[in-house]
Amino acid sequence: MLDAVVLAGGKENKLKQYGENKALIKIKTKLMIEYVIDALFEVDEINRIVVVGPKDKLATTLKTKVYKIVEASDSILQNLIKGIEAIEGTDKILVVSSDIPMVTPKAIKDFLELTRHKDADLYYPIISKEDNDKKFPGVKRTYVKLKDGTFTGGNLFLLKPRIIQKCLIQAEKILANRKKPWRIAKILGWMFVIKLLLGTLDIAQLEKRASKVLGIKVLGIKSSYPEIGTDVDKPSDIEIVKRYMAGKSIEG
Repeated sequence: MLDAVVLAGGKENKLKQYGENKALIKIKTKLMIEYVIDALFEVDEINRIVVVGPKDKLATTLKTKVYKIVEASDSILQNLIKGIEAIEGTDKILVVSSDIPMVTPKAIKDFLELTRHKDADLYYPIISKEDNDKKFPGVKRTYVKLKDGTFTGGNLFLLKPRIIQKCLIQAEKILANRKKPWRIAKILGWMFVIKLLLGTLDIAQLEKRASKVLGIKVLGIKSSYPEIGTDVDKPSDIEIVKRYMAGKSIEG
């Protein structure tokens, strides 16, 4: 058994015409975050679910579905720490963003199964461009070209909570500079970044570098479920979700 933390902070929101917090955007009959919570609720391996977000606004909707709701701050990393601190006595925590309403219990179960017999401190899903294009044709994602293929990242990950303090300083640096490529390059190393841009790295090399930078063991987990990597970030994404849920084509 493991526990889950759902992050629903909402400081960086490109969908403010729909509201201040995109987790509260209503899609069809439910809030966006409800689709995520309902998917987690159907996964037998998951015990407690903690949500970090606007407590007052989520309490009425989620109070019977989750273990605890914690008030969010403006920091992603601090919200993660708040979520972890709200759960005691757990060896592993599944951290999930609140903006992947197309995620399914099957996709989550598959990811957890892929991590079961692998030893790491942090497990991060990667999805191939081929799988993404097959499931969601026409949906644009940010990809990285590697020797193993072309991949995008997921919006959930599994970690051992004890490692947070160990990698806190470096994680804060990376998050603070995530929109400043030259500073990220300084942290990762210029030669590493050049090789990454040239597409000459493989997954094992990325794992090794991430592990060294963070001071923990990181593993990339190949998932064939694009639902865990397809988030809602702009108005067109909401329309894609609506069409997908209605069983209509989302191509284009």
